[in-house]
Amino acid sequence: MGPFYFPFDNLLCMLLGISFTVWITLLLVFIIVPAIFGVSFGIRRLYMKTLLKIFEWATLRIERGAKERNHPVYKPYTNGIIAKEPTSLVEEMTEIRRSGSNRDLDGAATLSSSPLASGSSSSSEFEMSDIFYFCRRGLESIVDDEVTKRFSAEELESWNLLTRSNYNFQHISTRLTVLWGLGVFIRYGFLLPLRVTLAFTGVSCLVVLTTLVGYLPSGRVKNFLSETAHLMCYRICVRALTAIITYHHSENKPKNGGICVANHTSPIDVIILASDGCYAMVGQTHGGLMGFIQRAMVRACPHIWFERSEVKDRHLVAKRLSDHVQDKSKLPILIFPEGTCINNTSVMMFKKGSFEIGCTVYPVAIKYDPRFGEAFWNSSKYGMVNYLLRMMSSWAIVCSVWYLPPMSREEGEDAVQFANRVKAAIARQGGLVDMLWDGGLKRGKVKDTFKEEQQKLYSKILVGTQEDRSRS
Repeated sequence: MGPFYFPFDNLLCMLLGISFTVWITLLLVFIIVPAIFGVSFGIRRLYMKTLLKIFEWATLRIERGAKERNHPVYKPYTNGIIAKEPTSLVEEMTEIRRSGSNRDLDGAATLSSSPLASGSSSSSEFEMSDIFYFCRRGLESIVDDEVTKRFSAEELESWNLLTRSNYNFQHISTRLTVLWGLGVFIRYGFLLPLRVTLAFTGVSCLVVLTTLVGYLPSGRVKNFLSETAHLMCYRICVRALTAIITYHHSENKPKNGGICVANHTSPIDVIILASDGCYAMVGQTHGGLMGFIQRAMVRACPHIWFERSEVKDRHLVAKRLSDHVQDKSKLPILIFPEGTCINNTSVMMFKKGSFEIGCTVYPVAIKYDPRFGEAFWNSSKYGMVNYLLRMMSSWAIVCSVWYLPPMSREEGEDAVQFANRVKAAIARQGGLVDMLWDGGLKRGKVKDTFKEEQQKLYSKILVGTQEDRSRS
């Protein structure tokens, strides 16, 4: 041993130990413990305001640089490419015939006094000009497809330094490039490890605590501990996404014996809602890690998991849901009736199954702010692991949640009408577009029934003409 020997290995181990201790202490003091008790120090709000100022500066710098280079800044279409007026097939076809022929059409009078206004009869026989209507509508659907674009990331008008959903990204200045590089270092070097640690902590606590609670006998104590464990763990998972959530009208929060229905943008919708209240989850049984978590959760709380073969049995699903809501001691059921994730701009067709049970429905509207991170999950493009990586490497997840007044099925109202009324209320509150299309079009083709509806409507026009002429 020489006079210049220094225990570098011991020093390195000591530094690593101190760093790990400081890291865990910061997590416990500033994140995990406040999350457990639902307390916030306001750090995330300050972080959000700082990001907004940086985004504003970056956007102004892009616009100034584009002006200097005479390069127009891309602006996404927010209201569609083609301006359309809400008109019926009969009205549009009558207008085409009127403009394409010099003959006097007796349909002007017939239109207002006969069933033509509702599409059940017509003022003339088939004309070649009718083809133009269908050709035009077909081209409009191709050019301005209002359905397919609901399954792609919402385009931003400003740059959020992520370069994931904006076409403006290019080299404008050295300062912008340095700022973007600094953002990459912060997101992947600091935020991502922090969030992965929190997510692992939250999921581990959920599995351990629900498993322990599951050994307790059924009763009020078990229900209380189960709800407490779920809330604590979901709040930790919310911090793992740096989620900044604003809840509105909490007096309308779902109660036992009801069903909570919400629009669906992301798998984290469950965490967003469950961090403010406890729900009974509904879903398909999985294997692997997800299945292990499901089995742990169901020991502590009566969640409803279906086998793959059972999901297709509508009567079995409806019966299990009905049995659950009839027990007022059980938590409200959380369901996303769209059946798939939509890109935070619209609400698509609600499946009617949840509205056939005959219980109180608690609508909830969820709207994300895409400036901080894209919450939409395009499951046909990204796997779950890739999606979670993108989420955890974003700046933050910012959203607003509105609890709407409870709604019940009215007399004479069928399940489809009730579902559409609830969907319209959610879309109106969340500032979303109310669409009648099925979200299943994300992976499938248009059903033949939709095509047949248009064919039947046009055939009624022609058949109505012949019946009118035979009577005259």
